[in-house]
Amino acid sequence: MFEAIFDQAALEKSIHELDQKLSEPNIWSQGGKGQELSRERSRLRTDLDLIEKLNDCEEEVRTLVEWAREGENVTDDLIAHLDAWQGEVEAAEFQKLLGGENDATNAIVSIHPGAGGTESQDWAEMLLRMYLRWAEGRGFETEMIDYQEGEEAGLKSATFTVTGPYAYGYLSAEVGVHRLVRISPFDAAKRRHTSFASLFVFPDIDDDVVVDINDKDLRIDTYRSSGKGGQHVNVTDSAVRITHLPTGIVTQCQNERSQHRNKDMAMKVLRARLYDLKMREKQEKVDAMHDGKKEIAWGNQIRSYVFQPYRMVKDHRTKVQVSDVDRVMDGDLDPFINAFLLTRREG
Repeated sequence: MFEAIFDQAALEKSIHELDQKLSEPNIWSQGGKGQELSRERSRLRTDLDLIEKLNDCEEEVRTLVEWAREGENVTDDLIAHLDAWQGEVEAAEFQKLLGGENDATNAIVSIHPGAGGTESQDWAEMLLRMYLRWAEGRGFETEMIDYQEGEEAGLKSATFTVTGPYAYGYLSAEVGVHRLVRISPFDAAKRRHTSFASLFVFPDIDDDVVVDINDKDLRIDTYRSSGKGGQHVNVTDSAVRITHLPTGIVTQCQNERSQHRNKDMAMKVLRARLYDLKMREKQEKVDAMHDGKKEIAWGNQIRSYVFQPYRMVKDHRTKVQVSDVDRVMDGDLDPFINAFLLTRREG
C-alpha cells in the first residue's frame, strides 16, 4: 500500500546489514564510523516504525469496514480511524520530503535586523519569539548561544540551537529576508513603517564531520557579556568572539559562565557555518550546469507580514497566504514550511 512512500523490504534489509556491521569488533574505533552507521540505522528504523504504524492503521480500518458490512454500528469509529490514517499518510509523505543530506540534524539559527535601527531590531525580536514558539509547539528544545540587545528595543543579533528530529530540514525552509509592514509603536506620528530582518539556518553537524580549520586563520577575542544572561553578565571577560580570517565569518557566544564553554560553542557555530558555506558552494556549481534553473538565493525576501492597513502573511515563493497574523506570530508556520518543501521537491 505504501510502496510509493517507503520500500519496507529494502528498509528491513538495510537495517539488517547495518546491524551486522555494527556488531563487528573494531567498528567503534574507526574514526567515527560506528557513530555514522548508528545514526543511519536510527534514521532507517524511524522510517520502518512509521510504515509499520501505517500498516496497523490500514488493518484497523479494514476491520471496521468488515464490521460495518456485517451490520455493526461503527460509523463514528470508522470515520475517526480514516481521519487518523489519512493524517499518518500525509505525515509520512511529508517526512520523505526531508531527505537532504543534513535534513535530519539539529539546527543553528541566527537572526539579524536589517537597516532601520529600532524598527528592524524590534522586528527581529518578534521573529525570535515566533521561531521559539514554533520550536516549543513541536516539542523541540532550544538554547540561546548569543543575544545582543538593541539600543532602545529588540535585538541586534541572536543565535540559538534547535534540537529535535529534522529541525534543520524544517527550518531551512525559512532562510531569507522577512518583511514587516505596520504602524510603528516608536513613531509618535503613527506612520506606517516597513522593516526587514534576516534568518540564517545552519546544520548542527556532528564532531566527527571533518571541517578543516587552521588555528592560524582564527582571531579569538574575549569581552564582557551584555544583555540577557543572569547575574554573571558584565562580571568577567567570559564572552568569546571568533573571527575566521579567510572568510570573514564571525561567531560569538556569551551565554555561558565559562569562557572555555563559550569558546567551544562559538567554535561549534563556526564549524557549522564553514560546513554550510562549503555545501552551498558545491550546490552553486551544480546549479551553474543547468541553464535557467533558479534557486531561492540566500538573503532574498521570502515573506511579508502585514499588520496595517490589512492583516495578512504572504509567502512570495509559494504564494501561500494566511489572514490570521496573530496565529502565525505565535509559531504556526507549518503551512508555509510544508508548501515550500513541496515546491522544492516539484522543482
